[in-house]
Amino acid sequence: MHSAMSLRSNSYSKMEMENFTKDNGSEASTRPAEDCGCGLPAAPADVTNNNGKPVANHCSIVMGGILNNPSLTFNDRVRSVDFVLVWEAGKDDATTEEAYEHRRIFEQNLENEGLQLEKEAPEELYGLHFIKIHAPLAVLRDYSEVLKLRMPMKECSKIRKGARTNAILNAAMYMSKFSALKDVHEKTNSLIDKIDECWDNVMSKIRVDPALFPERKHRLTAIYSKDKEYLFDTSAECFWTPSIRSRIVQFILDRKKFSESANDDFAFGITRLISNNTYSAAYPLHDGDLKTPGSMRHLLYTEWASVSKCLKYQPLDYVKDYFGVKIGLYFAWLGFYTHMLIPASLVGLICVIYSAATVYSNKPSEDICNYNSTIKMCPQCDYYCDFWDLKTTCLQSRITYLFDNPTTVFFAIFMSFWAACFLELWKRYSAEMTHRWDLTGFDVYEEHPRPQYLARLAHVKRTQLNVVTGEREPMVPFWRMRLPAALMSFSVVALLILLALATVLGVVLYRMSLLGANFLRQQDNVLITYSPIMFTTATAASINLVFICIFNYIYQFLAEWLTEKELLRTQTEFDDSLTLKIYLLQFVNYYASIFYIAFFKGKFVGRPGDYVRFFGHRQEECSPGGCLLELSIQLAIIMIGKQFINTVVEMMMPYVLKWWNILRTIGRKKRIKSPLQWVKDFKLVDFGNMGLFPEYLEMVLQYGFVTIFVAAFPLAPLFALINNVLEMRLDAKKFLTCYRRPVPQRVSDIGVWYRILDSIGKLSIITNGFIIAFTSEFIPRLVYQFTNGSMDQYVNHTLTDFRISVLGNLTKSTYNETMCSYPGYWHYKDGDDYEHTNWYWHVMGARLAFVVVFENVVALVMIIVRWAIPDMSGELRDRIRREAYVINSFIMEETRARSQARRSPPGEDGDESNWNHLASLSGSDFDLAAHGDHQDIRDLSKHVVTQPPEGSPGPEHV
Repeated sequence: MHSAMSLRSNSYSKMEMENFTKDNGSEASTRPAEDCGCGLPAAPADVTNNNGKPVANHCSIVMGGILNNPSLTFNDRVRSVDFVLVWEAGKDDATTEEAYEHRRIFEQNLENEGLQLEKEAPEELYGLHFIKIHAPLAVLRDYSEVLKLRMPMKECSKIRKGARTNAILNAAMYMSKFSALKDVHEKTNSLIDKIDECWDNVMSKIRVDPALFPERKHRLTAIYSKDKEYLFDTSAECFWTPSIRSRIVQFILDRKKFSESANDDFAFGITRLISNNTYSAAYPLHDGDLKTPGSMRHLLYTEWASVSKCLKYQPLDYVKDYFGVKIGLYFAWLGFYTHMLIPASLVGLICVIYSAATVYSNKPSEDICNYNSTIKMCPQCDYYCDFWDLKTTCLQSRITYLFDNPTTVFFAIFMSFWAACFLELWKRYSAEMTHRWDLTGFDVYEEHPRPQYLARLAHVKRTQLNVVTGEREPMVPFWRMRLPAALMSFSVVALLILLALATVLGVVLYRMSLLGANFLRQQDNVLITYSPIMFTTATAASINLVFICIFNYIYQFLAEWLTEKELLRTQTEFDDSLTLKIYLLQFVNYYASIFYIAFFKGKFVGRPGDYVRFFGHRQEECSPGGCLLELSIQLAIIMIGKQFINTVVEMMMPYVLKWWNILRTIGRKKRIKSPLQWVKDFKLVDFGNMGLFPEYLEMVLQYGFVTIFVAAFPLAPLFALINNVLEMRLDAKKFLTCYRRPVPQRVSDIGVWYRILDSIGKLSIITNGFIIAFTSEFIPRLVYQFTNGSMDQYVNHTLTDFRISVLGNLTKSTYNETMCSYPGYWHYKDGDDYEHTNWYWHVMGARLAFVVVFENVVALVMIIVRWAIPDMSGELRDRIRREAYVINSFIMEETRARSQARRSPPGEDGDESNWNHLASLSGSDFDLAAHGDHQDIRDLSKHVVTQPPEGSPGPEHV
């Protein structure tokens, strides 16, 4: 029974297994099948519980879908469906003679490559034609070697899982040998056991359930080689998992030609055939239904994607096995980021609670609320604004205090340290994950070139040897192709950034011109006439939102076009370049108006009688509550509103696209009903190469709100935490329910997003320092209290009285006084002339000094933090070294065993001689020798050992 399941799970036909045995017979290990190669017996094939039923393990869950879903196999119920192509007879472009010819040539080339095809065209599916693809064992072996996949080796006992030891406990155990300390040791040990037990009980509520998600057994891996297949555990049920199989098929589909014309360099790849409507879709299959148990998809849907499980840890190993490393690493990063938001949220909430508790003891705001003076404040605009009473801003001043108090400085410093710790701890955690997922040492240059890259360089005759892949590739002409593309890309991106800035400037001018226009005074609407600032702000924000939405689509299209022109070799390089472009444009798009409020609005307005005008318009002043209040409100609305809208759109859009896909294919009055998995998945939305981009972009923009402007809105981490707890599960549900299963991609980290996060962290130090120094009132209050010993009369100290005669264009008013108050440090000079007081320059000097001290102290502490937290733990570094040693030892033992089996006649020591040469190698020479080059080992070892005696025969294979 087990052998049948194993045959089914690996999707090998009997003929394939016979070929495999025949082809691999000369390379089979000389050790018995039950020997692990490192001295321990192999684990039994079946592990059962007390009821005699097989216990689920990691491998059985990964391969469970094929066993439980007949539609995941060909009609023979043995060969797995690794990929599906679809074309529609109802499309005019798909039924032309050229389309038929392209499909015939393309499918013929796939079969010539060794893939097996099975065609289906059920009558009840309205002209939909499905081509099921299966990758036989020979194709898997060939392309696993081509793609340099790291595959599990045979069991080996020399590697022990690293475990942290408690130095204090070890010392206590050593000291307990002395009789006087035995009782102390026993009591201490008992107390620690109880604490550990309580902690385990608490953590068991949020940890991944090991009964549902068995812990993956750690296996040593190495780059696959057909010639060294005796090193690998090819008999394992999940040696070639569905994810690996689909990735190999995708690699072939991207590179096969569909035309016999020699002139068309781009006549290859499934992507172009889909864009030409020759095919409608190409996708790997989900391994089962959402509602039917027995598949990993159902398990992940119920135990990971459910919002009710939002407080539990994520089963990241299984997410990686199902979706691939790229998506698995995204959810690992999102989970880590969400956990790191917990301390930031708590500290921010404590700061706001403290501010709310002390709001009525704040002397400046209470002075404003109790302000009594016959002199009113000067009008805030030229024509219709009236004189106003400072007391009316009582509520605004109290709200401002919530975000403008001494805790703001503390929280800004704390968040700067938090950002540094977040990135350093993520690098540490990422190193653990990449090692766990066999990506340690993975280099982007191990990737194969993009087909589009090779097609654009098809006419280039000059080639160069890629030292990593060992293949000759075309060399991009620097002056003729590389430099013009880079200059064009830089120029267009700079132009788009300037366009986004011009849009913000246009909105500012709109507000200025509307405030100074007669239009507002001529309206009968009371809201417009008496609340002009609110009216202009609302309309300007709407205009800004429209421009942001329009520019987003323009940016996306132009960024992809420019990146394609840059001739980037690999998909990772292409994605990183595209990501950087779009983020730069989105950064300006979303943050430009916030930077304007934080650092420019109200800073250069001048004084009554001598206002600084821009294009003839008086510049905007801050609202009566101050610019920091405006900045806080703007941040809160944009951040919370953006997260809410994005969540709704992200959840609704896939369903809309899914509905539109079906409607476009078969019409409104028809319905596709089929239990077959390859039909169900056709109705889902294509994931695409940029499927993760909007997810990362949303989170990184949120990270900017949390760090860059956190001094103005301490509750930002809390709202981000609440959003992310739900976002994580909603993203998981969306990927499982609405999208076709993506082809797994191999990446070593989160790519350019890490550099963006690092840049945001450094920028946040600068912005928070300037917000505290120049936007808030922290420094003026600090200087005043240091000089006078208290905050008495501080409000009066910040106001200057101006003669009304210096004002022009006064509106009709009942105010009869000759003076009005204006915030700022001015004094009367002579006539209508005023100038800054000495106090203004004292405060300005204090602001600049604070910025310098703040930036340097925070930067110094961040450097210390980064030095104190290494990128990789010592335990992991030792584990990697240990595994490398064990792998090399294992290869040497297997090689020696094979050499002894082919021992030379008595009296010749060729095998031993060559073994000595192999043992003398190290580093890259050993890896080269061990992984498939068929040259004599002595040629590699000449630089480390003496030349062996002439006539020593070399082995057939290393």
